[in-house]
Amino acid sequence: MSVKASSAKDVVLARVREALQVPAPPPHLKSHDLQEAAGISNARPAGAVGTFKPLSIAPLDVARPWLPEGGQTPEERMHILCDNLKRLKAEFHRACHLQAAAELIFSIARQRDWQRVAYHRHELVDPVASALHCATVCIGEPASFDKRALEQCDAGITACESLVAQTGSILVSSATCGGRSLSILPPVHIVIAHIDQIVATLEDALHDAKVRHAGRMPSMLSFITGPSRTGDIERILVLGAHGPKELIVVLVGESP
Repeated sequence: MSVKASSAKDVVLARVREALQVPAPPPHLKSHDLQEAAGISNARPAGAVGTFKPLSIAPLDVARPWLPEGGQTPEERMHILCDNLKRLKAEFHRACHLQAAAELIFSIARQRDWQRVAYHRHELVDPVASALHCATVCIGEPASFDKRALEQCDAGITACESLVAQTGSILVSSATCGGRSLSILPPVHIVIAHIDQIVATLEDALHDAKVRHAGRMPSMLSFITGPSRTGDIERILVLGAHGPKELIVVLVGESP
């Protein structure tokens, strides 16, 4: 190693050591009261320099002031979810029953001239897929289909575990999508969900999934928050960079 390189390394390490001498507050904790609620002690062990703040996971009650609201009633959760989906550039539709949902998707597929649609079998998805005018591909076990053929489908239809009002996210799993590919490869992802699947928070969604699957969680869980997007290049938002360019959510059921 050259003398110059060694000197630069020494300078960087010296700056790190200097920065570590200045105590910093734990992230997201802005007051003494919140630090106490999180169980973070300001006691200084023998020989320690500055204020000692051990690493800890802040309790939910401490984090709550920084989290968006998820709604206290079904009506509030519905309103918040609808608003968040629109903000995320997702297409949102209501259908009072499955037949209306099937007619809606049939109309969209006909207008866009879809030739092939993939789907995973589910009680909410089967009636919609069977009503389509175009060819359909049923996705079962991940090993039973060709991913290249799936990429050539115009859309993919799945169910979901939950709809999260708090963030406008959709929790999908390998159990609701037949694996990982169906919700990623087609350029349009359609989610059919029942109104009873709306939950307030991310925590509620994970808790319900754990209960629903009796503790044996699916091999894949994923939160989908709007169409796939990136802003890496000159901070220009581009949809469809790493997955579906469009997300269509169809909510089945009467208003709560």
